[in-house]
Amino acid sequence: MSEHLTHVDRPTSAWISFSYISFGASLLMVGGGIFALPLDWWVRAYLAMGVTMVVQSCFTFSKNFRDLHEAGRMINRIEEARTERLLSAERS
Repeated sequence: MSEHLTHVDRPTSAWISFSYISFGASLLMVGGGIFALPLDWWVRAYLAMGVTMVVQSCFTFSKNFRDLHEAGRMINRIEEARTERLLSAERS
């Protein structure tokens, strides 16, 4: 098989830390903004519920997007292995 298929790109620890910190900061800022709104408690609770559902949907969407990408990579690996096998059979 090709050399490039065995290489796995992993994110650096700095990028992972940045992702966690920015996610926490954004939730904190949105939560603080909702809490500081001059509205009734039920309106703030509704907005907080909406933000929670948006975050949940983002996680679900990104997982589905990643799963589709990984499935595509697996199909490409299978096709490449088939092609290499056919080429090696023709060379022999």
